Amino acid sequence: MEPTSVPTEHTPTRPGRGSLEDPERLEEVPGHVIPILEREFDDFDTEAGRFLRGDSAEDEFIPFRLRQGVYGQRQPGVQMVRVKLPMGGITPEQLEAFADGIERYVPLKKGHITTRQNIQMHHVPLPDAAELIRGLSDAGLSSREGCGNTVRNVTGDPWAGVAPGEVFDLTPYAGAYVRYFVRHPTTQLMPRKVKTAFDGTPEEDRSLTAIHDIAFLARERDGVRGVEVRVGGGTAIMPRLAPTLYDFVSLDDGEYLEVAEAVLRIFDRQDFLRVNRARARLKVLIDKIGIDAFRELVDEERRGDWVAERDFDVAGLRLDVDEEARAPAAPADYASPNGDHSEFARFREANVTAQRQEGFVAVEVKVTRGDLSVDQLRALADLARRYSGGWVRTTVHQNLLFRWVREETAYELWRALKALDLGDAGADEISDVVSCPGTDSCKLGITSSMGLNQAVQERVEAMGITDPLTRRLHIKMSGCPNGCSQHHIANLGFYGASIKVGDRTIPAYVAHVGGNYDGGEIVYGKRLKVRLAAKRVPEAVERWIRFYEAEREDGEVFNAFAERVGTTAFEDQVRDLAMPIAFGVETMNHFVDWNRNVPFEVIRGEGECAM
Repeated sequence: MEPTSVPTEHTPTRPGRGSLEDPERLEEVPGHVIPILEREFDDFDTEAGRFLRGDSAEDEFIPFRLRQGVYGQRQPGVQMVRVKLPMGGITPEQLEAFADGIERYVPLKKGHITTRQNIQMHHVPLPDAAELIRGLSDAGLSSREGCGNTVRNVTGDPWAGVAPGEVFDLTPYAGAYVRYFVRHPTTQLMPRKVKTAFDGTPEEDRSLTAIHDIAFLARERDGVRGVEVRVGGGTAIMPRLAPTLYDFVSLDDGEYLEVAEAVLRIFDRQDFLRVNRARARLKVLIDKIGIDAFRELVDEERRGDWVAERDFDVAGLRLDVDEEARAPAAPADYASPNGDHSEFARFREANVTAQRQEGFVAVEVKVTRGDLSVDQLRALADLARRYSGGWVRTTVHQNLLFRWVREETAYELWRALKALDLGDAGADEISDVVSCPGTDSCKLGITSSMGLNQAVQERVEAMGITDPLTRRLHIKMSGCPNGCSQHHIANLGFYGASIKVGDRTIPAYVAHVGGNYDGGEIVYGKRLKVRLAAKRVPEAVERWIRFYEAEREDGEVFNAFAERVGTTAFEDQVRDLAMPIAFGVETMNHFVDWNRNVPFEVIRGEGECAM
């Protein structure tokens, strides 16, 4: 008999840290989703010490380290620490905890919001990583299973609970899912990682459910709350959209947890996937046998004896927080624009959305490249206390969302954000460029995607774009063919590559055109048959934008234009930029990557989770 995945009795309102025997000391506080175990930090100290003394081999230590959310970087001797923020939720106290830990232990003095709604910290020496995650745990933050072949951070719609058109708020059920599967015996060494998303507004699908291994979309049937279950999505080298496993699975009786565990049990037994772990994803299995055959496997699995041994107690695990009760009271007085208020009007148009609760708005903070400094983190905590309900959420596009902001105080909040260099308009628009860390830290990185992000953003901003249709474009880039920046679903997406010129190498990118994630429809962009030197990509972006603006039909959105004119027309716009580059005094700049000062070379290791 396998051990049960959760205890049969829960104490959801009892504060404090749990033990291995009684781990589920749950707190109904936003951001406190994953129960903290003191023993795990003691174990990390012990295992890290053994490794540093040479008492344990690296291949033994790596799986343990990864399950604690500590990932090796391309730079020797330092680590990336990935802290999970389920559904992107984070409190003011946790923002301050990040600021304190980053100030003390992170050489770059910044935290990075990822497209998985995590916060990562880079270049942390291993001895300091142990102290960093222990300190963050005091604020209820956990890096447990942030890496490794586990159930990774569970993402959700940042507007959950406040979005117009929402079927219902899935946050409580997503919280139960997180708590059920953390430390679950089946999900510690699966063939590969599993990414999960919850979305309560399927017509918008801001959680991008179709690109996930497992995803849940809110549905209601005869007054019963349930979800549509999708499985087998993913990007990277074999992009697939997740097909529907079940049209309707109920929530409150825990059926969705049973279905998810059945899926993960089947996945865990697929030893053929372990042979090539770079391709060992659920999508590969479903692509091989088909969704109907996979559904038969799940139906059969759910008839197994293990189901009776489980406790699918949603009531004891769900995260219930009354954010409205925490919302600020209507202000007695408040500031308003004096004179020319066009700058704030632009911010309000792009970054502020009305909640379905009258008198409240949600304010999206555009975080350039997802990076936040120590001072910004501390100031954001103060602003969250003053202007929102106290629970800020990260987004899958590397931004922050303030919720439960009184409509009257949006202007004051914007002024405060401007003072922090966080008041730019255009959240999730063309100048809000998304990228992974690339060669700044990642072992798999080929190019400096963060450097290209900066160059493209500067070029786009210099263009002074005012056209509303052009502003709606999304630009994303990854430092390798994998999908960490979600470049596959951008209108203009790029992944890092290289061009060989004799005995030298040029950093380069391959472009995708016509991807989409707006309006609940996921579309993978079409790859162009041109390879562009990294230093020429900003020029290519500008040409494609001007091409669209000059040749589109009245009211034609970018993707419709791209479909009408075809990929060859886009290739024709940049053929001269794709011409070979001979090394010389005037061209040597092309042989150096963005934000670098040494000749480019491809240095690509193996991702630790695929080892």
